[in-house]
Amino acid sequence: MLKIGIVGVGTVGESVVKILQNNADIIEARAGKRIIPLKGAVKNLNKKRSVDIPLCDDPFEITDDPEIDLVVELMGGVDEAYRVVERALRNKKAVVTANKALLAYHRYELQKLAAQIPFEFEASVAGGIPVIKALRDGLSANHIEAIVGILNGTCNFILTKMAAEGADFVDTLKEAQRLGYAEADPTFDVEGIDAAHKLLILASIAYGIDARPEDILIEGITKISSLDFSFAKEFGYAIKLLAVARKKGAEVELRVHPALIEQNRMIAKVDGVMNGVSVIGDFVGETMYYGPGAGGDATASAVVSNIIDIARGGKCSPMLGFKRPLESGVKLARIDSITSKYYIRAAVIDKSGVLAKIAQLFGEHSISIESMLQKPRSSESANLLFSTHECKERDIREALRELQKMDFVLQEPFMMRIM
Repeated sequence: MLKIGIVGVGTVGESVVKILQNNADIIEARAGKRIIPLKGAVKNLNKKRSVDIPLCDDPFEITDDPEIDLVVELMGGVDEAYRVVERALRNKKAVVTANKALLAYHRYELQKLAAQIPFEFEASVAGGIPVIKALRDGLSANHIEAIVGILNGTCNFILTKMAAEGADFVDTLKEAQRLGYAEADPTFDVEGIDAAHKLLILASIAYGIDARPEDILIEGITKISSLDFSFAKEFGYAIKLLAVARKKGAEVELRVHPALIEQNRMIAKVDGVMNGVSVIGDFVGETMYYGPGAGGDATASAVVSNIIDIARGGKCSPMLGFKRPLESGVKLARIDSITSKYYIRAAVIDKSGVLAKIAQLFGEHSISIESMLQKPRSSESANLLFSTHECKERDIREALRELQKMDFVLQEPFMMRIM
């Protein structure tokens, strides 16, 4: 018998309890032992919950209970969650977590602390998609060349609706909130922070690289307009919020940002609230993982799969999947060293000579224009939409800083990368 304590019995926690109770027989057959949800910890004992296990309001009552064999951490946050997980590990209890923020900041400390104690975290990235298991186990024979993922269902829903209906960001966000796909405060989702936390976890497994959110490029989707989708449609692109890890030589690029992707690519076809992850290995080539990235039941399914793995005998190898450094000398690439094609939107006064001045400015920064559209803005202004050939991040940023200062530019130019 394996006895479980759950810290954080919210939407996911309730679903974990229901799966363990309703599917107890098949879970026991697969795990080889009965798995019992013994107790849960919550912040507010007065809030009604649809579970029939004893509840307390002290998470350390769970971590310190000698009857509990495994602690499931679903409370969210970073600092308090770290203290709870640390206490559980020091008490020699196995841990399963869905907390991507905790792992974005403390995954290496927790790996060291866990040592031979089972510590699993499949639900922390892409909800119900077993991408961590695929990357850590199924692709373990490969050098990982790149990971490109749609890791936030809220942003993917918003961008899919904007593309289909020509709606603006604000109205589509309100609809996402009404449907329950976006939080009342959607900042972590729409600013790319949630996806960045998940990317850092995947990058640690793939490359053994230690970085924090503050170290990498993170941009959200709040500045994208219907005009950008007009350009994308004209030139055969989709727009997605992408999490990208790419190894070039001894450096690894880590970045989260909206991007234009060719419509025929598999990742471009991931729509709505779904997630998708493309992983390219040096021998296996491209593999693709698709499914629900959030929601109580999908996330709980991944949590319970980890519990079953541990019940079967546990994994005593390091939680990130490597026992010594994967590749010596690999370091995080500087943001300004990234090379890409770029899309630029500039609102300008519609008068002769403007386009020539922009082309001259770009040329001075070694930026070559590949294509352009002009969309009327008013009787006296226009929106100019450009794509460039491949150039350096630092050059495009400097060119846009100078462009914004020109007297014919009406607002801050907007830029997206083209994959």
